[in-house]
Amino acid sequence: MIPTFTPASDYVPAQIDALNWDALAPLFKGLLERELHCAKCIERLIIDRSELDATIAEAYTTLYVTMTCHTDDQEVKKKYFAFVENIEPRWKEASFELDKRIIASPFIKDLDQNRYRVLLRDMKTSVELFRTENLPLEAEHTKIQQKYQELNGAMMVTFRGQERTLQQMGVFQEDTDRATREEAWRLVAERRLKDRAEGDTIFDKLLDLRQRIARNAGCAGYRDFAFRQRRRYDYTVEDCNRFAQGVEQHIVPVLRRLNRERAKALGLPALRPWDLAVDIKGRAPLRPFATCDEMVERTSRIFHRMDRGLGELFDSMRHGGCLDLDSRKGKAPGGYQASRDRIRMPFIFMNAVGLQRDVETMVHEAGHAFHSLLSRQEQILSYRSDAPIEFCEVASMTMELTAHPFLDEFYSKPDADRARRVHLEQLATLLPWIATIDQFQHWLYTNVGHTQQQRTDAWLELRRRFGPEVDWSGTSGTLNLAEARAAEWQRQLHLFTSPFYYIEYGIAQLGALQLYSIYRTDPAKAITGYKSALALGGSRPLPDLFRAAGLDFDFSPERIRKTWSAVEEELASLPA
Repeated sequence: MIPTFTPASDYVPAQIDALNWDALAPLFKGLLERELHCAKCIERLIIDRSELDATIAEAYTTLYVTMTCHTDDQEVKKKYFAFVENIEPRWKEASFELDKRIIASPFIKDLDQNRYRVLLRDMKTSVELFRTENLPLEAEHTKIQQKYQELNGAMMVTFRGQERTLQQMGVFQEDTDRATREEAWRLVAERRLKDRAEGDTIFDKLLDLRQRIARNAGCAGYRDFAFRQRRRYDYTVEDCNRFAQGVEQHIVPVLRRLNRERAKALGLPALRPWDLAVDIKGRAPLRPFATCDEMVERTSRIFHRMDRGLGELFDSMRHGGCLDLDSRKGKAPGGYQASRDRIRMPFIFMNAVGLQRDVETMVHEAGHAFHSLLSRQEQILSYRSDAPIEFCEVASMTMELTAHPFLDEFYSKPDADRARRVHLEQLATLLPWIATIDQFQHWLYTNVGHTQQQRTDAWLELRRRFGPEVDWSGTSGTLNLAEARAAEWQRQLHLFTSPFYYIEYGIAQLGALQLYSIYRTDPAKAITGYKSALALGGSRPLPDLFRAAGLDFDFSPERIRKTWSAVEEELASLPA
C-alpha cells in the first residue's frame, strides 16, 4: 500500500494562489507575530510553516517542470522568472526571519533534541549564511543558469536527413558500423563546439556571481560557502581529496585495463571517442523498449518482482501527470525527480530514446521517487524534501543495481547478462568522472580570477589523471579532436546549475554497492533496510541514515578498494 498522510496543518487555504505574494505575505506575518509560550508553540509554528513552505515550493516546482519540458515556451519562462524575481527573494527573507525567531527562542531547549536537532542545526546555518544583499544576486544567478538550459535545449543536429536531439544521437554510439559512430559523434561534438564561447561566457558570469555571494556571506571563498550551504557537516575537503586518491589508485587502472581489452577485442590499435559504447563482439545494440509506455510497463514488473510494496509505489506514479519521459525538441537535457511538496507526489523527467541507459535512468529516478513516497507522512517539510543528497543518491543508485536480477523483463538471458556487465563496467567510468568533476570544482573555486585558457588547462590535466585510455589526436573530418576534448566539461549540467554538487554521487555509489552486496546474499534484509532508511527522510544526520540501511559511511581509499573487489568478482562471473 502507498503510505498515506494527513496534513497536520490547515493553516494555508486550499485554493491559495502561491504565485501571488499578496496572498502569501499575511500568512508569513501571522507566523512571525504569533506568540510563543512553550516548546509546543514552537512545534506548532514549525508544522504550520512547513505547510506554507510546501505550498510555495510546489508552485515553484510546477513552474520549473513546465519550463524544462518546454524550454522554448516564452510564456512559461516569463512566469518562472516572475517567481524568481518577485516571490523567491521575499520567501527567502521571510524564511530567514522565521529561522531567526525559532533559534532565538528560549523554548527550543525544551524540544525533543533527537527529533529536532537536524532541523535546528540547519536553521542555524541558514541564518549564518543569509544576506539580504544576496537576494538580487541569487535571482540573477537563476536567470543565467536558465540561459544554459535554453542553450542545451536548442541543440539539434540533422543526421541522415532527420533532425534529432543530442540525446537521440546517443543511439548511434552503439552502432556496429564504425563510420556511422564516428559521423554521429562528430556531429554532436561540432554542435556543442558551436556554442562553446557562449557556454564559457555564461560560466564566467556564474563564477563571478558565486564568489560575490560567498564574500557577502562572510566566507573566504565559494568553496567554503558551498560546503556550508550544502550542509557538509560530516566530511571535509580533505575527505574529497582522499576519495579522488582512492579512485585514482583503485579504479582508474581498472578503467584503462578495460579500455585496452576493448581496443584489442575491436581489433584497434587504440580507442577513439566513438569506440566506447559499441558491443565488443559486434552484436546489435541492446534495444530494451520501443516506446516509453513499454518502458514503464516493464519497469513496473521489475519492481513488483523485487518487492510488492515498491511495485505499488511505482504504479502510483503512472497516472496524475507524474511522468514526462520522451526526448524531444525544446526539452531540457538530462533527467531528474522533483517533489511536489503539498500533494506529496513525485514527478520524473527523462529524455528516453530506447537505450539500456534509459532503463537505468528510469529505475534510478524511481528510487528518488520511492524516497519521497516512503517519507511522505513526515510533517516537517525539510525532513521530507531536504534529506542529504549523499543518501538520496543511495536510494536511486541502489535500484539500478537491485534491478539486475530482473532485467529479463527487457531482455533474453544473454542480453540481460550483457546489460548487467555493461552497467558494472560503466561504474569504472563513472567513478573517475565523478572524481574529475569534483576535483575540477575545487580548482575552479580556489583559483579565483582564472582565465578561460587556464580553466581548459586544468580540465585537461584532470582528464589525463582520471580519464580513459583513448586517442584524441588528429581530426575527424574537419573537427579538431583536441578542441572537442578541451570543451568536454561544458556538457556537465551540474557545473552550471548545481555548483559543488557531484561528490555526492561517488559517496552514494559506494553506499549503493554496499547495499547491493547485502542484497545478493539476503534480498529481504537489504530491501527492509533500504525502505526503513528511506522512511526517515532527512530527520537524521547523514552517518545515521547510512547506518539505518546497514551501511558504513566511508569513502576512503580502503573502502573503495574493498567495495570494488566485490564488483570485480561479479564481473568475473558474467560472460564478456
